[in-house]
Amino acid sequence: MLADSHDVIEVRGARENNLAGVSLDIPKRRLTVFTGVSGSGKSSLVFDTIAAESQRLINETYTAFVQNFMPSLARPDVDALQNLSAAIIVDQERIGANSRSTVGTATDAHTMLRVLFSRAGTPNPGPPSAFSFNRAEGMCPTCGGLGRTTELDVDQLVDRELSLNQGAITAPGYAIDTWWWQAFAKSGLFDPDLPLRDYPAETWEQFLHQEPTKIKLGKVSMTFEGLVSKIKRQYVGKDIDAMQSQARAFAARAVKQDVCAECGGTRLNEAARSVTVKGLTIGDCSSMQISDLADFVAGLDDPTVGPVLEGLQQTLGSMVTIGLGYLSLDRESGTLSGGEAQRVKLVRHLGSSLSDVTYVFDEPTVGLHPHDIQRMNDLLIQLRDKGNTVLVVEHKPETIRIADHVVDLGPGAGTAGGRLCYAGDLEGLKNSGSLTGRYLDHRVPVRDDVRRPTGKLAIENATLHNLRDVSVDIPTGVLTVITGVAGSGKSSLVHGSLAGRPGVIVAGQDPIRGSKRSNPATYTGLLDPIRAEFAKANGVKPGLFSANSVGACPSCKGIGLVYTDLAMMAEVASVCEVCNGARFTAEVLAYQLRGKNISEVLRMTVAEAREFFPKGPARAILDRLSTVGLGYIGLGQPLTTLSGGERQRIKLAINMGKSGSIYILDEPTTGLHLADVDRLLAMLDALVDDGNTVIVIEHHLAVMAHADWLIDVGPGAGHDGGQVVFTGTPADLVESSPSLTAEHLRAYVRQ
Repeated sequence: MLADSHDVIEVRGARENNLAGVSLDIPKRRLTVFTGVSGSGKSSLVFDTIAAESQRLINETYTAFVQNFMPSLARPDVDALQNLSAAIIVDQERIGANSRSTVGTATDAHTMLRVLFSRAGTPNPGPPSAFSFNRAEGMCPTCGGLGRTTELDVDQLVDRELSLNQGAITAPGYAIDTWWWQAFAKSGLFDPDLPLRDYPAETWEQFLHQEPTKIKLGKVSMTFEGLVSKIKRQYVGKDIDAMQSQARAFAARAVKQDVCAECGGTRLNEAARSVTVKGLTIGDCSSMQISDLADFVAGLDDPTVGPVLEGLQQTLGSMVTIGLGYLSLDRESGTLSGGEAQRVKLVRHLGSSLSDVTYVFDEPTVGLHPHDIQRMNDLLIQLRDKGNTVLVVEHKPETIRIADHVVDLGPGAGTAGGRLCYAGDLEGLKNSGSLTGRYLDHRVPVRDDVRRPTGKLAIENATLHNLRDVSVDIPTGVLTVITGVAGSGKSSLVHGSLAGRPGVIVAGQDPIRGSKRSNPATYTGLLDPIRAEFAKANGVKPGLFSANSVGACPSCKGIGLVYTDLAMMAEVASVCEVCNGARFTAEVLAYQLRGKNISEVLRMTVAEAREFFPKGPARAILDRLSTVGLGYIGLGQPLTTLSGGERQRIKLAINMGKSGSIYILDEPTTGLHLADVDRLLAMLDALVDDGNTVIVIEHHLAVMAHADWLIDVGPGAGHDGGQVVFTGTPADLVESSPSLTAEHLRAYVRQ
């Protein structure tokens, strides 16, 4: 361990999650990288112990009155933590799915643009708020500052051939004899036996758009409003992912969005759209590619807005440097990938005057081409050189190699991990004998025995986003890797052209649709055979063992946690005091299967459950989860806690075993240790050898080298990309291509 002083963060006896009493010293004002297999305890140490305690201690400095409005943070399970500094977490969580949040608002670039236009615009600029689409002074009155209008497809709400008594209203919740149906059929406003197509124009308008009005329904007084008005309130602007499946499918069919005809998607009113700087409106600036906007701003010279221009240039320049130059300021925050969201957050800190704080990063290289990783490394070093402590959870060797200090956890995942395997410098890691040390210089050779295609998938004249009329054939029956720098058009090419075709299975990293109740057991169908076994062993109904049914704890409704809404702040979860997090009633917990109750089984990891269920349908599902490298995740772990890579692998596990399928995987190495990448390659080979086509969007050099066929998209990002710059075998790419990808793959295989 390092010398005991104020120059180190002292961790003693950390036991959060699977940590087995970890004690170590972490040097301050240095760059420390935390390594280890997925589930080894890296995040438990860095985020759940060090960063969590730093935030808790800061919260305690506020007055009791202020603390009443803040989340109550529990102290991490650790004996002692000394010499902490304020922690700033830069993670991959989405920057809110609020449609009013954009890249521009998230980075303050839009705020600076508004100041620029309010002072230097012509003819009549007005105050900065006049250029805000979130303020009444600036927003488009037609779309309310959203840039798009939402309409309902009436024919998805009703069947005009039927009368109300025949069930004309087809929207969920309006079936015959329901309360909402009665509001229409028994209101006295409409003939319940008349087909809707025969309604007079005035009655039809009232049926669809009547403003809220009081009516009598028998002896009960209620408010009636038109069907379209009511459905809009129920569905438009709501979180579709949180809806029940039937309602979600209905919303997807019935709710149609179009670019606002009034403002053209700029979100702003006519006054804001009429002001220009050097011939461009603020809407023009917001929709430009950031790299182009940076050039435009650099060409402005106006002493009256000197400081604003300087700040805007710095912010835009940082975004280009960090590999986000292909985005635009009007891009909605909720559409960013996890890696893009993390880099957008980082921009806010690059120009900060703060020093001697602790920055905590979660795989900052996610979604980055090797060419871009070097730029990310430079930024991490820049933060360190300002006198900050930089803690990075990372798997990529390119970032591990720039560390001043490496902490390796393991040796395995879950209960087989949580121990300190190594702490020291890079050379020591290489000689430590740890799994990370052994794999740091590991190289996957370029495949020379490439498989022969069985056919082809033709993509013709693709123009989605930045694609420039791309036509390319993707071979079937082999492993094809699509690569290129971030923003080059890889995802647009694959998802935009192949998703939805017959036999195509897309296993992406996007959030899994489901609520806080969803977990790996429910999502994979594993809970059904588990409930059946419990029911058979105890002579009761399977429904008792569902946390969504009669067996659920009435206090927390079977979630195990009680959520407190703190209005403007994030909601806070606390363990249910009635069931103590067990999720079920005491009666249900009394039933056992081979000495375990249902709550204890759901707390098992996949690996533990495989031993508990040695055969049968439950074991078959558990085997697939183990095959995709998820042996360490908990059966009852909320899906919302899974990383993008874990979500992708759980989707893959569900769809495995379907021969003749076309699998599309999006960066499957996300969150994988170097040693696990070899296992992933073996799994991809097995899928191909079973008669499937596997298409992988990936930056990892080992996966590129192992491919049968490579398609390189570029040459750059945004409007500098969108073309296929190479198709062929990895050996051909290394031998002859001048692309950035070829340059890095050559260096990789020849080291």
